[in-house]
Formats: sequence, C-alpha cells, structure tokens
Amino acid sequence: MIPIANGTFEITPIHEKYAWRICDFVTVNTSRLKTYFPQTLTENLTPELSKLFIDQKIKAFNNKTEFVFVIKNTIDRSVAGLLFVKNLDFDKKEAEIAYCIGYQHEGIGITTMAVKEITAWAFKEHGLRTLRIIVHKSNPASIRIAEKCGYMWKETLPKEHQPPAMQPMDMELYVKAYEG
Repeated sequence: MIPIANGTFEITPIHEKYAWRICDFVTVNTSRLKTYFPQTLTENLTPELSKLFIDQKIKAFNNKTEFVFVIKNTIDRSVAGLLFVKNLDFDKKEAEIAYCIGYQHEGIGITTMAVKEITAWAFKEHGLRTLRIIVHKSNPASIRIAEKCGYMWKETLPKEHQPPAMQPMDMELYVKAYEG
C-alpha cells in the first residue's frame, strides 16, 4: 500500500476484493474510458468479468509482466482510478505508465500524486531507467499530469492508438529518465 500525500487516497496493487468496485468504476466512467481504455472497459463490464480481469492482472503482477494498481478512496473504499505499469522491457529497463481517474475525482491532484509515487516505485523497486507516458493532444489534463511528474515531451507517435470504430490516432510520447 502506498499512501498518497493527501491521506484520503492510497495506491494498492490490484486484488480480488476489488472486482465489484472496479466494475462500478468502469461502468460509471464508460464515456471516459471507451476511447483510451477500451479493453479495460470491456473486460470489466460485469463483476464476473472483473474477477477474470483481476485474476489475469494478479498473475501478471506476480510474473512481473504488468503491474496494475488501484487508486482507492480510504474513506468509502471505492475505486477512484487505475494505474498500469505495462509494456515492461527489463533488458532495456523501460516501461510505460498509463492511468485513468474517475470523473468525480478529476482536477484535485490525485492522479498527479499517484503517478509520482508509481514512477518512484518503478525506478526503485524494479530498476527501470526510462518510463513513458503516451497521451493524446486533446487531453490537456493528462499532459499536465505527465509534465508535473517530470516527464518531457519527446515526439508524436503516428497512428499509435487504435480506438474501437475510430481512425488510428497520433499520440504524444512523454519520457522520464531515472535521476537517481
């Protein structure tokens, strides 16, 4: 468990007890997730699907192929958001961080604090030396999060993301190198 600075939220590795809460999170935030997290959305539309998703992500966590964390409200225990450390390449010592936050928790700094904590965790616990965040230019809030966490714009990735029933999208690559 990683407490976030404001004390009302914490980051915790995904656990089977979150199946209902993750299902609630994605169904309430469907419109926010459908373009950039379509697979996460479809894999969590029912509690049964969420259970399968969580089982898969726990195995990935234990195998160190992907790390999924829940941003949890410590007061009502609800899921406020999700963080992914994915596309891990331990030979190159790099990975990608992806994040999503519920509409009711946006704009209050939770995601920035969580990304800072997970960035430090990935560098310290796994010896990673380069982390990436990939965002679309139409998401200024996500760009601000990357920049506030010390990620620097590197380049535009042509046709990097393929949302369902849409044309491929160019995405912006932000990178942070280990400064230890």
